[in-house]
Amino acid sequence: MAVTAHAASVLNGTISAVKSVIPAGISFGDPFLLRQPLEQASLSVLIGMTGDVRGRLIIEANEEIMSKIAELMFGMPLQGEMLESFSAELGNMIAGNLATHTAASSMEMDITPPTVLIGTTKMYGFEKAIVLPVSIEQTGSLDIVLIIETEETA
Repeated sequence: MAVTAHAASVLNGTISAVKSVIPAGISFGDPFLLRQPLEQASLSVLIGMTGDVRGRLIIEANEEIMSKIAELMFGMPLQGEMLESFSAELGNMIAGNLATHTAASSMEMDITPPTVLIGTTKMYGFEKAIVLPVSIEQTGSLDIVLIIETEETA
């Protein structure tokens, strides 16, 4: 399967996962390519992808947006360590749903435990990334960044 087919399947799976995890009206902007460095927002979650699809999924937002998503899902806004824990779990839910979607496309994908990044950071070490803008009704917006690694063919 070509890399572009993997990227399309991962992108479509990500869209499906976000819609199934976040209980709100969701709209998506046009995905676009980003070259390094990736400058991350004040609260991000990074989850590795292994198997047939290797790379990273990053959910970028800020504390206010993450707190509003927590309120949508659990009825109360969160802050501090509880918000950080929630952010990691939101990443797990989205990445887990994505892994299930890719399995339906006959691709094996597993996910690593989430890493929560706090503060503005820059990420290097990738050629390009797909950025998917996500708008959540009455909540705000966030970005999902997909860095899909390609295998060099001999």
